[in-house]
Amino acid sequence: MNIKTSSFTPYDDGTLPLISLSDLSSEDPVKQQAVADQIGQAARQFGFFRICDHGINPVLIEAAYAVAALFFAQPERHKMRHYIGNSSNHRGYVPFSEKGDYADEKNRSYEAFDLGLDLPSDDPDYLAGNRLLGPNVWPDSPGFAQIIGTYYQQIARLGQRVTGALEQHLGLPQGAMLAQMDKPVSQLRLLHYLRGDETTDHKSVNMGAHTDYECLTLLHTRNPGLQVLATSGKWIDVPVDHSVFVVNIGDMLEAWSNGILRSTPHRVLNSSAERFSMPYFVAANYDTMIEPFPQLISENRPSGYTPFKAGEHLETMLMRDFPYLRDGQAETNFSNPFEGRLQGDQH
Repeated sequence: MNIKTSSFTPYDDGTLPLISLSDLSSEDPVKQQAVADQIGQAARQFGFFRICDHGINPVLIEAAYAVAALFFAQPERHKMRHYIGNSSNHRGYVPFSEKGDYADEKNRSYEAFDLGLDLPSDDPDYLAGNRLLGPNVWPDSPGFAQIIGTYYQQIARLGQRVTGALEQHLGLPQGAMLAQMDKPVSQLRLLHYLRGDETTDHKSVNMGAHTDYECLTLLHTRNPGLQVLATSGKWIDVPVDHSVFVVNIGDMLEAWSNGILRSTPHRVLNSSAERFSMPYFVAANYDTMIEPFPQLISENRPSGYTPFKAGEHLETMLMRDFPYLRDGQAETNFSNPFEGRLQGDQH
């Protein structure tokens, strides 16, 4: 896959932009455009930004954390009844032992529960063997399905709002991206990090440096540890604020925007003895061909990306992250071309 080398405004080593979404639904087109442009400029300049006034009730957010914590507090044998490797469409519990291929992970210790768009068991794509679409796995923990299901619906709607704003900022036709997200391979991860007693270096890496594979990530977190890679090569701490979501650009949107927006590497340190977070990955439909929109190609900015299918890119990257998906294939087959900048390409 060809990856465009383009100009990118360096991170200024300051605070990530904080953008209010309150005027995004305004009937005043000038106010609405202003918010869309704030989002777009932050996405261009930083690749990471924060949003407030997002409309998701903090009570729901706290309830989601609470049911996740109750699930993770169960004995391992109970959690393993929902092991993701027993699912045919990548849903369920991810144990501490399901280790991805990240060379910089020094003291890796986290577990997760992965969900997606909850489709019926007779969905034709699921019945055809699609490994990323179909019904969720729901543990019998009290309130889990109802609370997490409601949270998924609301964070998915928020992801659509931010995507629509980026369409507007980029000058794309309305629905250019959203029309290809009506049956997405979007995922919600409930993450639980632990810093083991043997981990004396609190700056060691728990989750290794990577880009996100989809279009956008909307992250809520209650603990420090997340760092963003500046174009200077310096790692920058992301502040924790319970009232905001952290948003970052992913691989699919970098390619769709022809490099105007940049998929930004990030990692998680062992800064906290225990850390919970809930990233939601906004993705396109499985069969969507991701390639630069013609409106974003010009003589000065020729197309810099080889087309790829959204679901296939995600599935390949998940093979790197989840040994159970590899079917005996060598790990070296699963490198992500968007992460080449981790080896020094900081353009």
